[in-house]
Amino acid sequence: MTLRPLLVDRIMAVMGAAFDPAYGEAWNRRQVADALALPSTHALVVDADGAFIADGDATARAPAGFVLSRHVLDEEELLLIAVVPGARRRGIAVTLIKGLIDAARERGINRIYLEMRRGNPALHLYRKMGFDPIGERRNYYRMANGERIDAITFGRSI
Repeated sequence: MTLRPLLVDRIMAVMGAAFDPAYGEAWNRRQVADALALPSTHALVVDADGAFIADGDATARAPAGFVLSRHVLDEEELLLIAVVPGARRRGIAVTLIKGLIDAARERGINRIYLEMRRGNPALHLYRKMGFDPIGERRNYYRMANGERIDAITFGRSI
């Protein structure tokens, strides 16, 4: 698989601004690059207007959000979604999830899953986008201070 350093740069720019370090949810550059090296991993990146940025487009505006997913057979897992703080509440996350759903459908995906930590404010977004809670993992996430938080699993048919 071809390395995509420009795509990794864009994802990392959003990642650094979007994730609160207290929760330890952000991935490092190596994790993102390794994931993108797999043919089953997919990424979408948008600018502050919600326009998709083509992979390899060196002239695109600065990234404001991304979604990272991977598929196995007919199922897709939303691994990460992030929007920089200054671009939140403008529909960018909705655009990203709709883009993910459309791309997954084109790959023959029937269902999308995701996990989030209990108390994540993105709960309303996921419910709005048709995701329903289907499971829970007790004490799954470990915060930077060592505290443990439950994970909630969501699913959505497409």
